[in-house]
Amino acid sequence: MIDFEAVFCDVDDFCQVFLPAWQRQLLTSGERRRQRACRLTLSEILTILIVFHQSQYRTFKAFYLLSLSRHARAEFPHLISDTRFVALIPRALMPLCVYLQSRYGQETGLAFVDSTTWVVCHNRRIHNHKVFKQVARRGKNSMGWFYGFKLHLVVNDRGELLAFRITPGNVDDRQPVPDLTQGLTGKLIGDRGDISQRLFDELWERGLQLITKIRKNMHNKLMPLMDKLLLRKRAIIESINDQLKNIQQIEHTRHRSVINAMVNVLAALIAYTYQPTKQSLNLTKNQLIILNSKDS
Repeated sequence: MIDFEAVFCDVDDFCQVFLPAWQRQLLTSGERRRQRACRLTLSEILTILIVFHQSQYRTFKAFYLLSLSRHARAEFPHLISDTRFVALIPRALMPLCVYLQSRYGQETGLAFVDSTTWVVCHNRRIHNHKVFKQVARRGKNSMGWFYGFKLHLVVNDRGELLAFRITPGNVDDRQPVPDLTQGLTGKLIGDRGDISQRLFDELWERGLQLITKIRKNMHNKLMPLMDKLLLRKRAIIESINDQLKNIQQIEHTRHRSVINAMVNVLAALIAYTYQPTKQSLNLTKNQLIILNSKDS
């Protein structure tokens, strides 16, 4: 489990800067409204949400009642009921969005892009599903049809998160790539779903080379040995997707609110950035320079 104190200190430092700036940007109707103080500070709310995704509990209620309420009273002396805490979760949406960006890794000249499904209900219950009815869509991947969203990730060779997007399930994997890779240069390793001459040309003009495998119905093309080896290392981002689903638990069908579901994903991604050991290629600076050279 993540260290409460370490996470709280970092989150609290962020909130000390974020909250005053956020309050200045908020629009008001001119009416005076009472702002009741909550027993839990925003820093404590964010910390609890993040730490949950590194715990061994499968549901937030079990984590809150069996772990937090019993064994973390010293760290959180003003805990409220789990029902009241769930009602406060929407407050964390915007702060988590900004905080996640502060947890991004550094560009190294080598990045991996991939998408994974975020299923919100079983296919047999699509017609009865109401929570995500306005935003979720049917999509199809190599495993078949699903109903929900896609989570698009870009990571560097150290397994650090560089960018993410959430799109409906019917969005093409290639569509968010230009926005996801803004500011990146070097080589971008994708899969067959990212094959597009138009996308390749667009990224190439920005100094980013898209490298993918070819489909069975395509003519074979000569590819440098280094690029072929890099394609074999795509397992790094596939392993991260697996961790997000099975350890950080971004995918389940118990959501009853769209906003709370988005908060769940953001907190899970932040929890991943706190992992002390991540999937990495263990490349040195000189090796990265060789991989990004035109002669490789």
